[in-house]
Amino acid sequence: MEPMPEKEVLTQIAELFKGFSDATRVEILSLLVGKELCVNDIAQAVELSQSAVSHQLGLLKRMHLVKNRREGKNLLYSLDDNHVLTILQTGLEHVRE
Repeated sequence: MEPMPEKEVLTQIAELFKGFSDATRVEILSLLVGKELCVNDIAQAVELSQSAVSHQLGLLKRMHLVKNRREGKNLLYSLDDNHVLTILQTGLEHVRE
């Protein structure tokens, strides 16, 4: 058995899972699977204001779950890496069992 991770690592893991502790954030992450979307497109899909979506995206970005890139005047958001997709897929499999 592996030794217990350091407190700092445990704190980082807890912060990671906070990103998945809100249904709206999980819905946003699910929308971003395999594509990039702007705030407006996400807001329409989740039926929230652009301000509310921007707030959630800010949290997700600080948690390293999403990233963005600028295209003209728009910021396009996508999943930060394949680990986020793996966590989403594993969570889905778990709740469907």
